[in-house]
Amino acid sequence: MLHVALWEPEIPPNTGNIARLCAANGVRLHLIGRLGFRLDDKTVKRAGLDYWPHVDWVQHVTFADFEASFGTGTIVPGLWAIECPAPATYTQATFQDGDCLLFGAESKGLPPGIREKYAARLLEIPMRSPHVRSLNLATSVGIVLYEALRQLHRW
Repeated sequence: MLHVALWEPEIPPNTGNIARLCAANGVRLHLIGRLGFRLDDKTVKRAGLDYWPHVDWVQHVTFADFEASFGTGTIVPGLWAIECPAPATYTQATFQDGDCLLFGAESKGLPPGIREKYAARLLEIPMRSPHVRSLNLATSVGIVLYEALRQLHRW
């Protein structure tokens, strides 16, 4: 099973759309840290309204709690941190079953400490235009998740 982890997501519809994407593909969703909304918020549920009962999700109060949930100590093996800039693109990664795709908050990305800790596992989604700072979070998750699924299932 693949995992998608969101560090302090801020925009409810993004999280709802990502939850729907996870439900559609049998992927566990991890919500980490302080969320920019309540999980009972209509805007979160609206994006994945019919799918919430089918979402396999876990909420973690801290990043350390998230890491501990994998039962492997203080480093999550198979964690890929998606952030820009990064030394490699998501298409250069070789994904494996059990991997976790970590995405940062919409306005800030991942904190420096997490970026440093997982520096060898940083991936980016390349963009051609220097005028665009980032892609929408739900779009980014979809891009990288479907590449991982393609590799695992040979689609």
